[in-house]
Amino acid sequence: MARWTVEIIEWTPHDPDAFTQGLEIAAGTMYESTGLWGQSSLRAVDPATGEVMARVDLPEEFFGEGLAVAGDEIIQLTWQSGTALVYDRATLEPLREHSYEGEGWGLCEMGGELIMTDGSDRLARRDPNTFELVGTVTVTAPGYDGQLNHLNELECVEGMVIANVWQTDYLLVIHPDTGRVVAAIDAGPLVDDASQASAGSQIDVLNGVAVDEKSATLWMTGKLWPRLYRVRILEVP
Repeated sequence: MARWTVEIIEWTPHDPDAFTQGLEIAAGTMYESTGLWGQSSLRAVDPATGEVMARVDLPEEFFGEGLAVAGDEIIQLTWQSGTALVYDRATLEPLREHSYEGEGWGLCEMGGELIMTDGSDRLARRDPNTFELVGTVTVTAPGYDGQLNHLNELECVEGMVIANVWQTDYLLVIHPDTGRVVAAIDAGPLVDDASQASAGSQIDVLNGVAVDEKSATLWMTGKLWPRLYRVRILEVP
Protein backbone atom coordinates (compact mmCIF):
# COMPACT_ATOMS: atom_id res chain seq x y z
CA MET A 1 0.00 0.00 0.00
CA ALA A 2 1.35 3.39 -0.98
CA ARG A 3 1.80 6.22 1.50
CA TRP A 4 1.35 9.76 0.25
CA THR A 5 1.28 13.27 1.66
CA VAL A 6 0.09 16.67 0.44
CA GLU A 7 1.88 19.80 -0.71
CA ILE A 8 0.04 23.12 -0.58
CA ILE A 9 -0.06 24.90 -3.94
CA GLU A 10 -2.29 27.76 -2.87
CA TRP A 11 -5.10 28.61 -0.52
CA THR A 12 -8.19 30.80 -0.66
CA PRO A 13 -10.42 32.08 2.15
CA HIS A 14 -13.10 29.76 3.48
CA ASP A 15 -16.08 30.70 5.63
CA PRO A 16 -14.86 29.80 9.15
CA ASP A 17 -18.46 29.20 10.20
CA ALA A 18 -18.96 26.53 7.52
CA PHE A 19 -19.13 23.06 9.09
CA THR A 20 -17.97 21.42 5.86
CA GLN A 21 -19.51 18.03 5.10
CA GLY A 22 -18.93 17.72 1.35
CA LEU A 23 -17.12 19.37 -1.57
CA GLU A 24 -17.47 18.90 -5.32
CA ILE A 25 -16.37 20.88 -8.37
CA ALA A 26 -18.34 20.90 -11.61
CA ALA A 27 -17.85 23.28 -14.54
CA GLY A 28 -15.55 25.48 -12.45
CA THR A 29 -17.97 25.93 -9.55
CA MET A 30 -17.38 24.40 -6.15
CA TYR A 31 -20.43 23.01 -4.37
CA GLU A 32 -20.23 22.71 -0.61
CA SER A 33 -22.53 21.01 1.87
CA THR A 34 -22.42 22.22 5.47
CA GLY A 35 -23.86 20.66 8.61
CA LEU A 36 -25.02 21.30 12.19
CA TRP A 37 -28.63 21.41 13.31
CA GLY A 38 -30.28 24.66 12.24
CA GLN A 39 -27.17 25.78 10.32
CA SER A 40 -26.94 23.31 7.43
CA SER A 41 -26.74 24.58 3.87
CA LEU A 42 -25.88 23.89 0.25
CA ARG A 43 -23.58 26.47 -1.33
CA ALA A 44 -22.12 27.39 -4.70
CA VAL A 45 -18.60 28.75 -4.12
CA ASP A 46 -16.02 30.39 -6.35
CA PRO A 47 -12.87 28.33 -5.64
CA ALA A 48 -10.63 31.16 -6.82
CA THR A 49 -11.86 33.57 -4.14
CA GLY A 50 -13.86 31.52 -1.64
CA GLU A 51 -16.89 33.74 -2.28
CA VAL A 52 -20.25 32.11 -1.63
CA MET A 53 -22.17 32.90 -4.83
CA ALA A 54 -25.42 31.16 -3.90
CA ARG A 55 -26.78 29.41 -0.83
CA VAL A 56 -29.79 27.33 0.17
CA ASP A 57 -30.43 26.76 3.88
CA LEU A 58 -31.81 23.37 4.87
CA PRO A 59 -34.91 23.00 7.04
CA GLU A 60 -34.01 22.82 10.71
CA GLU A 61 -34.85 19.12 10.95
CA PHE A 62 -31.99 18.26 8.56
CA PHE A 63 -28.27 18.01 9.40
CA GLY A 64 -26.44 18.33 6.08
CA GLU A 65 -23.84 15.73 5.09
CA GLY A 66 -21.94 14.73 1.92
CA LEU A 67 -22.98 15.61 -1.61
CA ALA A 68 -22.41 14.51 -5.19
CA VAL A 69 -22.99 16.06 -8.59
CA ALA A 70 -24.82 13.69 -10.93
CA GLY A 71 -25.32 15.31 -14.32
CA ASP A 72 -27.45 18.42 -13.93
CA GLU A 73 -28.39 17.59 -10.35
CA ILE A 74 -26.84 17.74 -6.90
CA ILE A 75 -27.67 15.09 -4.33
CA GLN A 76 -27.10 16.01 -0.68
CA LEU A 77 -27.23 13.54 2.20
CA THR A 78 -28.58 14.19 5.67
CA TRP A 79 -27.08 12.64 8.78
CA GLN A 80 -29.84 10.91 10.73
CA SER A 81 -32.99 11.82 8.82
CA GLY A 82 -32.72 9.10 6.17
CA THR A 83 -33.34 11.69 3.46
CA ALA A 84 -31.35 12.58 0.35
CA LEU A 85 -32.15 16.02 -1.06
CA VAL A 86 -31.97 16.55 -4.83
CA TYR A 87 -31.38 20.00 -6.36
CA ASP A 88 -31.05 21.56 -9.79
CA ARG A 89 -27.33 22.21 -10.18
CA ALA A 90 -27.75 25.49 -12.07
CA THR A 91 -30.23 27.13 -9.69
CA LEU A 92 -29.90 25.10 -6.44
CA GLU A 93 -33.69 24.77 -6.57
CA PRO A 94 -34.93 21.74 -4.60
CA LEU A 95 -36.40 19.10 -6.90
CA ARG A 96 -37.29 15.99 -4.88
CA GLU A 97 -36.23 13.75 -2.00
CA HIS A 98 -35.19 10.11 -1.60
CA SER A 99 -35.39 7.97 1.51
CA TYR A 100 -32.73 5.56 2.78
CA GLU A 101 -32.02 3.51 5.89
CA GLY A 102 -29.23 4.35 8.29
CA GLU A 103 -27.03 7.42 8.51
CA GLY A 104 -25.68 9.50 5.64
CA TRP A 105 -22.01 10.57 5.72
CA GLY A 106 -20.21 10.81 2.35
CA LEU A 107 -21.27 10.62 -1.29
CA CYS A 108 -19.67 10.70 -4.75
CA GLU A 109 -20.60 9.69 -8.30
CA MET A 110 -18.73 7.18 -10.43
CA GLY A 111 -19.68 5.50 -13.67
CA GLY A 112 -23.38 6.27 -13.40
CA GLU A 113 -23.65 5.10 -9.78
CA LEU A 114 -23.45 6.82 -6.42
CA ILE A 115 -21.02 5.61 -3.76
CA MET A 116 -22.03 6.36 -0.18
CA THR A 117 -20.65 5.99 3.34
CA ASP A 118 -22.56 5.73 6.61
CA GLY A 119 -19.74 6.11 9.14
CA SER A 120 -18.81 2.44 9.07
CA ASP A 121 -16.10 0.60 7.10
CA ARG A 122 -18.40 -0.03 4.13
CA LEU A 123 -19.00 1.59 0.75
CA ALA A 124 -22.54 1.37 -0.61
CA ARG A 125 -23.51 1.68 -4.28
CA ARG A 126 -26.80 3.40 -5.10
CA ASP A 127 -28.80 4.19 -8.20
CA PRO A 128 -28.66 8.00 -8.76
CA ASN A 129 -32.23 8.13 -10.08
CA THR A 130 -34.00 6.06 -7.43
CA PHE A 131 -31.38 5.97 -4.66
CA GLU A 132 -32.02 2.24 -4.37
CA LEU A 133 -29.18 0.22 -2.84
CA VAL A 134 -27.27 -1.72 -5.50
CA GLY A 135 -24.59 -3.34 -3.36
CA THR A 136 -22.00 -2.90 -0.61
CA VAL A 137 -18.32 -3.69 -0.11
CA THR A 138 -16.26 -3.75 3.10
CA VAL A 139 -13.04 -1.73 3.08
CA THR A 140 -9.89 -3.71 3.90
CA ALA A 141 -6.20 -2.83 4.17
CA PRO A 142 -3.97 -5.78 5.06
CA GLY A 143 -0.92 -4.57 6.98
CA TYR A 144 -2.35 -1.09 7.62
CA ASP A 145 -2.69 -0.22 11.29
CA GLY A 146 -4.72 2.95 10.79
CA GLN A 147 -8.45 3.43 11.22
CA LEU A 148 -10.77 1.96 8.58
CA ASN A 149 -14.18 2.76 10.03
CA HIS A 150 -15.76 6.22 10.21
CA LEU A 151 -15.31 6.67 6.45
CA ASN A 152 -16.67 10.14 5.83
CA GLU A 153 -16.66 12.61 2.93
CA LEU A 154 -15.85 11.09 -0.47
CA GLU A 155 -14.46 12.02 -3.87
CA CYS A 156 -14.48 9.69 -6.88
CA VAL A 157 -11.32 10.17 -8.95
CA GLU A 158 -10.06 8.13 -11.91
CA GLY A 159 -11.82 4.95 -10.88
CA MET A 160 -10.88 5.23 -7.21
CA VAL A 161 -12.65 6.55 -4.11
CA ILE A 162 -10.89 9.00 -1.80
CA ALA A 163 -12.40 8.90 1.68
CA ASN A 164 -11.80 11.23 4.60
CA VAL A 165 -11.48 9.24 7.81
CA TRP A 166 -13.32 11.05 10.59
CA GLN A 167 -11.27 12.27 13.54
CA THR A 168 -7.97 11.62 11.74
CA ASP A 169 -5.63 13.57 9.44
CA TYR A 170 -5.80 10.80 6.84
CA LEU A 171 -7.66 10.07 3.63
CA LEU A 172 -7.77 6.58 2.12
CA VAL A 173 -7.69 5.76 -1.58
CA ILE A 174 -9.98 2.77 -2.09
CA HIS A 175 -10.72 0.47 -5.03
CA PRO A 176 -14.53 0.61 -5.20
CA ASP A 177 -15.01 -2.94 -6.51
CA THR A 178 -12.82 -4.77 -4.00
CA GLY A 179 -12.83 -2.34 -1.08
CA ARG A 180 -9.06 -2.65 -0.86
CA VAL A 181 -7.12 0.43 0.28
CA VAL A 182 -4.36 1.18 -2.25
CA ALA A 183 -2.94 4.31 -0.58
CA ALA A 184 -3.16 6.43 2.57
CA ILE A 185 -2.79 10.21 2.30
CA ASP A 186 -1.39 12.10 5.30
CA ALA A 187 -3.00 15.56 5.25
CA GLY A 188 -1.37 16.63 8.49
CA PRO A 189 0.33 19.65 6.85
CA LEU A 190 -3.12 21.11 6.11
CA VAL A 191 -4.31 20.59 9.66
CA ASP A 192 -1.22 22.36 10.97
CA ASP A 193 -1.63 25.31 8.61
CA ALA A 194 -5.35 25.66 9.30
CA SER A 195 -4.69 25.61 13.04
CA GLN A 196 -2.14 28.40 12.71
CA ALA A 197 -4.41 30.42 10.41
CA SER A 198 -7.42 30.17 12.74
CA ALA A 199 -6.03 32.91 15.00
CA GLY A 200 -7.04 31.13 18.16
CA SER A 201 -10.49 30.06 17.00
CA GLN A 202 -11.33 26.38 17.43
CA ILE A 203 -11.25 24.40 14.20
CA ASP A 204 -12.79 20.97 13.73
CA VAL A 205 -11.60 17.97 11.75
CA LEU A 206 -10.31 17.61 8.22
CA ASN A 207 -13.31 17.01 5.93
CA GLY A 208 -13.86 17.90 2.29
CA VAL A 209 -12.04 16.86 -0.85
CA ALA A 210 -12.78 17.78 -4.47
CA VAL A 211 -10.84 17.13 -7.64
CA ASP A 212 -9.95 20.06 -9.92
CA GLU A 213 -9.91 18.26 -13.26
CA LYS A 214 -8.42 21.22 -15.16
CA SER A 215 -5.24 21.18 -13.09
CA ALA A 216 -5.33 17.53 -11.92
CA THR A 217 -5.06 18.73 -8.32
CA LEU A 218 -7.27 18.43 -5.26
CA TRP A 219 -9.03 21.01 -3.12
CA MET A 220 -9.29 20.18 0.59
CA THR A 221 -10.61 21.84 3.72
CA GLY A 222 -12.16 21.01 7.07
CA LYS A 223 -15.03 21.84 9.37
CA LEU A 224 -14.82 25.46 10.55
CA TRP A 225 -11.52 25.97 8.71
CA PRO A 226 -10.59 29.49 7.54
CA ARG A 227 -8.93 28.25 4.34
CA LEU A 228 -9.54 26.11 1.27
CA TYR A 229 -6.35 24.45 0.01
CA ARG A 230 -5.39 23.39 -3.49
CA VAL A 231 -2.85 20.61 -3.13
CA ARG A 232 -0.82 18.10 -5.05
CA ILE A 233 -0.26 14.57 -3.84
CA LEU A 234 3.34 13.47 -3.23
CA GLU A 235 4.72 10.04 -2.51
CA VAL A 236 6.33 9.73 0.90
CA PRO A 237 10.01 8.82 0.38
